[in-house]
Amino acid sequence: MSWIEWLKQLTVEDILGWFEYLRSLGPLPGILLPLIEALLPFLPLFVILIANATAYGLWQGFLLSWIGSTAGAILVFLFFRLFGARFSQALQRRYPKTKSMFQWLTHRGFTPLFIAYSLPFTPSALVNAISGLSTIPIGTYILALSLGKSLLVLMITLAGHDLASILESPWKIILVVGMFIVMWWLGKRWEAKYHREPTA
Repeated sequence: MSWIEWLKQLTVEDILGWFEYLRSLGPLPGILLPLIEALLPFLPLFVILIANATAYGLWQGFLLSWIGSTAGAILVFLFFRLFGARFSQALQRRYPKTKSMFQWLTHRGFTPLFIAYSLPFTPSALVNAISGLSTIPIGTYILALSLGKSLLVLMITLAGHDLASILESPWKIILVVGMFIVMWWLGKRWEAKYHREPTA
């Protein structure tokens, strides 16, 4: 078995064993592991988030996972933003339709990115790379990423920490849905303000 296949098959118990070995580092492993997952997307994100919640508790585990996952995504975005300009230009010359996609993402990027980062099966690494290759404002990207990732991490953390409690307490599902709507609305307001033409 290759090391990639071994990493793909990590269990919560494996990660908890690492945390026990590295407990002298405090919360740092809980941040670094989801950060590394953003760089190596074949790692099992669900397992990592559940392990964080188990090791550090529900809310601290959520916070550490969110910080690490968001920071890792920003690193990927910045890499492609700083070093992918030539590749982006070549891609647009070879596939002209990508130019329209990048322009659309630049001007209306908050909603699709927010929804993409909120969904559990979105290929986040690909979204990070495409965002970096586009000219979407970094503020819009970070806002959509931060809000979307917070919902994704919260949903997985809650479900992994105590799924039975979620099923027995519908208000928790309503809370997550309500947070999604409120965050989307706030993000759209910010995006509209950013793109508003200055008055004479």
